[in-house]
Amino acid sequence: MHSHQTTPSKEEIALLEPFDRLGLDRIELVVTGAQAEQARAELAGAPAWGFDTESKPTFFKDQASEGPHIVQLATLDKAYIFQLQDPGCRAVTAALLALPGVIKAGFGLGDDRKRIIHKLGVEPQGVLELNTVFRERGYRKDMGVKGAVAVLFQRRYIKSRKATTSNWAHPRLTEAQLIYAANDAYAALRVFYALGLR
Repeated sequence: MHSHQTTPSKEEIALLEPFDRLGLDRIELVVTGAQAEQARAELAGAPAWGFDTESKPTFFKDQASEGPHIVQLATLDKAYIFQLQDPGCRAVTAALLALPGVIKAGFGLGDDRKRIIHKLGVEPQGVLELNTVFRERGYRKDMGVKGAVAVLFQRRYIKSRKATTSNWAHPRLTEAQLIYAANDAYAALRVFYALGLR
């Protein structure tokens, strides 16, 4: 039985140095089928990807989400943001998520799975919910990317609230959206490796 580990408080996290995020030069926006094939080739060698999705927020209780609108996959070098408007890009994204033998590590992926099955028609394979790993190691509450980065790297992960609730279905994503989305997947992969998972 693990002893209970404590998660740092918001106040403690606020005092930490910022986490080293990916800049725009290491973020690839993938819109067409051809770009998706290129991204697939670049992702191919990695044993694990950081994984996340974003959906346009819903503002009413029973409003169904049309999401995900983007899917993010990251290696330690680069993050790929797949926009799902183009059928060719959608097909490659679905194939990547359904690919067995590659771990897709992320936080809070419960809803993502249902939405992916609904939207892309595939069951994602090899998905690893990092919150579960922390729970198995004695942390009581959901760690999330911020808590995990603080615990493992003693760094403060910056999340823009404005980007969180922005329109992810918009065909032209802003730089702030790209940085936000890419780093959620990238940070998850950094956490995966820092936990000693292989």
